Amino acid sequence: MSFDTLSVHQEGPVLLAQINAPPMNLLGPELVRDLVALIQQAEADEAIRVLVFKSADPDYFISHVDITRRKELQEETAKLEGEPWLALLFRRLSTSRLITIAQIEGRVRGGGSEFVLACDMRFAARESAVFSQFEPALGVIPGAGAAQHLVRLMGRGRALEVLLSAQDYDAELAERYGWVNRTFPAAELGDFVKSLAHRIASFPAGGHAAVKERVNAIALPSIDDFRGDADLYYAGVQSPQTQASISSALLRGFQTREGELTLARMLGELDR
Repeated sequence: MSFDTLSVHQEGPVLLAQINAPPMNLLGPELVRDLVALIQQAEADEAIRVLVFKSADPDYFISHVDITRRKELQEETAKLEGEPWLALLFRRLSTSRLITIAQIEGRVRGGGSEFVLACDMRFAARESAVFSQFEPALGVIPGAGAAQHLVRLMGRGRALEVLLSAQDYDAELAERYGWVNRTFPAAELGDFVKSLAHRIASFPAGGHAAVKERVNAIALPSIDDFRGDADLYYAGVQSPQTQASISSALLRGFQTREGELTLARMLGELDR
């Protein structure tokens, strides 16, 4: 497997995909194209049972969607499920026969957070992982499944806090709220994830499929719920108010590596 934004390494039944999309791992069309191809190729290889995602950038796992390239992004997204919604691409991670694990170091916001929420499990580095669903600060609902997942993981009150505050949440609070399974010191995170991935991969694939099917029947939102959120997001992002907020954010350093190190503060200072 060869990709532009992913480095892939296979260890028997475990496939490790490292995200490397400089300057800040924005979720743009190139990364989406590679994710589509990776999922297709990994699912087609019966020897692969577990897929682990991590980042080559210590500051950013996936920062968020590249809002300046939405049309191109939708075109690449449609190549997997036939529809242009990231929510359906991410949902494929939840419904795939593969067990998907996110090993999170650095910032994971917006669509990046929605990507890891769609993975079967999430483990984070205590020192560096940062989580946020900042879309409401721009006047829109998250469009790729955050509301669906967070309410089920956290409950109504905490999901509303996370979404309406548009704040950054550190790894320990994210763990307490249920955003991630567990946190570890960064020095221990990789070894834990690798050990867990190989242990899971050693068990019969039929058990994986049966467990995921039943858990998804209980906890995974319907495809129409994801489509509904996507429709609301794309309608909202075209509104004059949201476009003005995006323009203001871009002037203040939105979608720049340095500007987003303190994104929550910057969003709180936008002209509205």
